[in-house]
Amino acid sequence: MNRTTRILSKPWPAREATPAVTVNPPLYKGSTVLFNSYADMLKAGRHEYEGISYGTDRLPTQRQFEEAMCELEGGTVCRVFQSGIAAIQTALMAFTASGDHILVCDNAYGPGQRFCRKVLQKYGVECTPVPPDVGADIALYIRPNTRLILLESPGSITFEIQDIPAVTAVAREKNIVTVLDSTWATPLYLQPFELGVDVSIHSVTKYISGYSDVLAGTVTVGETHARTFENFYKMMEIYTPAEECYLALRGLQSLATRLKQHERSALTVAKWLESLPMVDRVIHPALPSHPEHHLWQRDFSGSSGLFAFTFKKEYTDSELAAFIDSLTLFRLGYSWGGYQSLITAAKVMRATPSRYAGKTIIRLHIGLEECADLIADLENGFTMLR
Repeated sequence: MNRTTRILSKPWPAREATPAVTVNPPLYKGSTVLFNSYADMLKAGRHEYEGISYGTDRLPTQRQFEEAMCELEGGTVCRVFQSGIAAIQTALMAFTASGDHILVCDNAYGPGQRFCRKVLQKYGVECTPVPPDVGADIALYIRPNTRLILLESPGSITFEIQDIPAVTAVAREKNIVTVLDSTWATPLYLQPFELGVDVSIHSVTKYISGYSDVLAGTVTVGETHARTFENFYKMMEIYTPAEECYLALRGLQSLATRLKQHERSALTVAKWLESLPMVDRVIHPALPSHPEHHLWQRDFSGSSGLFAFTFKKEYTDSELAAFIDSLTLFRLGYSWGGYQSLITAAKVMRATPSRYAGKTIIRLHIGLEECADLIADLENGFTMLR
């Protein structure tokens, strides 16, 4: 055996090496996964092999993150995806077929709604929007071929909350799959399966990762529909890069501590905004003024750092630009859940009647900066509007 062959064929790691034990898990990367025997390869061909057979078969770092999320959520099966929208798309495809009808809550994530209209409908799945504060009246929208209901509670722009147990009770009677995007609350502040939900979705990009440097999403499924989703996932050969799963696992370690700070600061800023004469509404589920505050009190155990408000006056784009561009701590950018405070401003178009029709929604993500500094930053910005 020549020298090059001998070096390249040497087992890795060396058999005699003592494995290193680190605080954080190892980072696994690879496409080819070696079998110990031909018998194991035969088992893999018959779908009887319990080990990992290929790089798309969820390497150990991915599996460890999935197990952690599944335990946090109280589900049966969890799978991680390359982004939050990929998680939504796959969940919708796994449980629908041509000829089906689905109901989509009108405050659900915009790209997810567009996927329903532009892609699912192209393949014969009809989609109907329902009001973002829907409850037992979901029954009014159900058809004989309704197969799935997509919820987001609260929505991440206008923060309406659905009566989740009322919706799931109707859905269970009619054998309809309920899917809930509960990214705002994280698994720490909302337990969807306890409320009768079948499928829980999280954008890991947000609070779970916590540093605005990860793109990932998860789908966790309860016992009734676990095998259906597991089989669909495996057939699609989806995988998520090990680096993203590693960072998401690391984010889970500090999630509870970070969320408490986000919650405290956001409520402080929200209550301060309510005291300002120029502010019309502060849209935060944990405030008594929120229309579905009673549902938040019943179903949630905490709140996060994302909320919105409206002005009494409708300012022009140039006036809003003067306000927003003067801010130094709040940065302009999509997404949320990281340590950096963010702001967006836009009018929201709805397919169903909206309590905020025609109003510019100023959305704030309250990060981990000093709360007093964030208030001072906003106060300085507001002087540009007076």
